[in-house]
Amino acid sequence: MHIPFLSAEAPFAMLAMLLSALVMFRPLSALRRSLINTAVFFCMCLLGDILAGLLEGMLQPGLLHWIRELAVFGEGLAVVRYLGLALFRVVLVRLHIQVSGILVDILVIAGYILWGFVRLNLAGVEFTALFATSAIVTAVLAISMQETLGNLLGGLALQMDNSLEIGDWIEMENLAGQVTDIQWRYTTIVTRTGAKMVVPNSQLMRNRYAVICDQKSRITRQRRSINFNVDLSTPPSRVIDTVLHDIQAATIPNVSLAPAPQCLLTNFGPGYVTYELRYWLIDPGPDAVTDSDVRRHILASLQRAGIRLALSDRIVHLVQEGKKYRNDVHARELQRRLDAIARIDLFAALSDDEKLELARHLVNSPFAKGDIMTQQGAVAHWLYIIVSGEAEAWWQPPDGGAPHCMDKDHLGAVFGELGLMTGEPRRATVIALTDVEAYRLDKAGFEKVIRARPELAEGISGLLEQHLAHFQTLEREYTQSKLDDLVSHRNQSAALSTRIREFFGL
Repeated sequence: MHIPFLSAEAPFAMLAMLLSALVMFRPLSALRRSLINTAVFFCMCLLGDILAGLLEGMLQPGLLHWIRELAVFGEGLAVVRYLGLALFRVVLVRLHIQVSGILVDILVIAGYILWGFVRLNLAGVEFTALFATSAIVTAVLAISMQETLGNLLGGLALQMDNSLEIGDWIEMENLAGQVTDIQWRYTTIVTRTGAKMVVPNSQLMRNRYAVICDQKSRITRQRRSINFNVDLSTPPSRVIDTVLHDIQAATIPNVSLAPAPQCLLTNFGPGYVTYELRYWLIDPGPDAVTDSDVRRHILASLQRAGIRLALSDRIVHLVQEGKKYRNDVHARELQRRLDAIARIDLFAALSDDEKLELARHLVNSPFAKGDIMTQQGAVAHWLYIIVSGEAEAWWQPPDGGAPHCMDKDHLGAVFGELGLMTGEPRRATVIALTDVEAYRLDKAGFEKVIRARPELAEGISGLLEQHLAHFQTLEREYTQSKLDDLVSHRNQSAALSTRIREFFGL
């Protein structure tokens, strides 16, 4: 194949460039600008090749020879790049053969060097002296560039053994972050604060680092620990059960339940016991935010259970609260409870003294976002009064169908009245949408009032009937919906059967 004014190699180079472009231009759209630049370089070399043919007989043969050699050499470089990208980035990828980026670069550079030696050989260059000179130059460069070569070989080793990949989360010495790039000389790590750290590859190879989250398998390998102190008088089993039940039942973002969280007694202090909650992160990025969420749930669960976080006995209180100050604090809290009771229709018929008696029996019961406040089917003889925050109730059909979210207006500021007044199991599951500040009223707190005035039971029963009617309406609507679906399915089956009979003339 020969084209006028072009070298003998040019047609083959053009064919190789065209085929490679067809293979990789769509899969490698991200590299399109670089590919276009290489194509422009190839076209310029072709122009040089044509120029050498057009000027034949007008210039000295030796000059034209070197112009053509340089043009053909440039064409070969472009062909090697296109063939390398097509082979390593497209063909082998489709064959599910992964080759590291640094190794690809080395092989392409080796192709450039080999092509250079071929052209020099064809140009009549003596290789004996060239190799001797290159060996001396190589030795000098190796001695003077030990650190650079160490970084290069380190980057190559990291990618060839797949010990570190882009997207992995690692920890080493005082550095922790996500790998965003692996270059010849360095690896880029973005920390949780957003700082971009450049670590030489040789340093990664010399030091130990921990891969806490593998990008390929997405397996979290980082365990977090939260320590808290509780008074010695509280039984450890109660503390552990209270905390674990809340963490496992609540929906806490970024907390994995597999492996399961653990709560351990880890130490004894002067007047307190130290516990450690261990849990696993799903995403290592927002670790501090997740720790904060977990601490909020620990605090809320302990407060609901009446378990107080302990202070060291070595702390000396230099300022003693006055009696008047304590009375003021108690009065404000009591008034806050009375205000909460006044908003509830269930207790509207009570006298001021009876409301005051109830207020004294209220127990502070905060919930963190995602906590399950009540569980459908559970038996609990108390109700909750929401002071601030939002919650939603979910009703689970008896046949195990999909849960239904109830109207938030129905939930209101109080729930659990049936459990308090009748001892019936919970009719719905209530989940905290935000951090909720609430009070809990136990059966014992209301028993004294209801025994003194039995007639209150009749007035309260009317309000409870409204709540029962709401759940009965839900059950009827759900049952009717199931019946409608069944009838619709049967009608559809009958219609299909009729169409089949009509089509075959049965």
